[in-house]
Amino acid sequence: MESNQQIKSPGKMEVVEVLCMKGGIGDTSYAQNSLLQKKVISLTKPIIHEAITNFYCNNFLATLRIADLGCSSGPNTLFAVLEIVTIVDKVCKKMGNQLPEIQVFLNDLPGNDFNTIFKSVSKFQKDIEKIMGAGAESCFVTGVPGSFYGRLFPSKSIHFIHSSYSLQWLSQVPNGLQSNKGNIYMASSSPPCVLKSYYEQFQTDFSMFLRCRSEELVEGGSMVLTFLGRRSDDPSSKECCYIWELLALALSDMVGEELIEEEKMDSFNIPQYAPSPYEIKCEAEKEGSFTIDRLEVSEVNWNAYDGEFYPSDAHKDGGHNVTMLMRAVAEPLLASHFGDGIIDEVFSRYQKIVADRMSREKTEFVNVTVAMTRRG
Repeated sequence: MESNQQIKSPGKMEVVEVLCMKGGIGDTSYAQNSLLQKKVISLTKPIIHEAITNFYCNNFLATLRIADLGCSSGPNTLFAVLEIVTIVDKVCKKMGNQLPEIQVFLNDLPGNDFNTIFKSVSKFQKDIEKIMGAGAESCFVTGVPGSFYGRLFPSKSIHFIHSSYSLQWLSQVPNGLQSNKGNIYMASSSPPCVLKSYYEQFQTDFSMFLRCRSEELVEGGSMVLTFLGRRSDDPSSKECCYIWELLALALSDMVGEELIEEEKMDSFNIPQYAPSPYEIKCEAEKEGSFTIDRLEVSEVNWNAYDGEFYPSDAHKDGGHNVTMLMRAVAEPLLASHFGDGIIDEVFSRYQKIVADRMSREKTEFVNVTVAMTRRG
């Protein structure tokens, strides 16, 4: 998960310092509650396969450098890398090429739980060995702490970049949100100036991301980026904001019971923007360094265990599953602003609200995936 600019205004969280998924391997950790993100990565496999195949048709390399930006921690980090390396192996065999040495860079903010990643690298190497045999010795994994809203790698050094469910996170809470009272994100009740502030922050951040990657990718290098996004032209539409509106309801209930100060809630805003395909295309065309090869939209149920094997009785409860997912994502942000003391209570209330809405409505996340190639 990513961010860039440090925030100095009173009441604003230092996003670069507090934005991370919940670390460790405990019950409420991201590692234990990220099946949905794994499903999203799986949805993009055909697009990744096409991008790598197209690159290899025009290039034969002794060393292939791959970067996963906003890698987070837990099983999804190395799952994404395993998928990418497996595709490289298949493409090389199909084309009759020798497998190159593969350098994998795992990037996230310094607060990310890199220790959990590094502890699982030996298992990853064994998984690679089952697929590639002796070629597994030529796959090297490196951690790269830092914001992807700045430079991370030397010029023209990277061949393929992957990022999934990270670029919707902004580098900072947008300015000018004082009138967004009663909300913690864009909502149907947010004034137009709030929506404008969020969009302008997205434009600033994504254009900076593209500029930095254009320096780091080789000519003909490619990126596959998946955002939590939306189909609608309305940035406050239910399809991207509803999940946060329900969390705001839980916090508002606690404000009403004087368990949280109203001023505390009014000064809390989620540093995220779920873009539409059109908005992503506009920024890419404006920056000018990339050709868009694919731009696709998909959906995934809020409840990642819908239609899946339930690992425990608790997972039969969709409200529980969604709450654990959101807690793994949002707890570090909430705890840094409100303190640890409210966490159990707010998510207990949130679970009841979410379960009620899910029983009456269709609830899905919208994903926007774009594949781009660095122009020559």
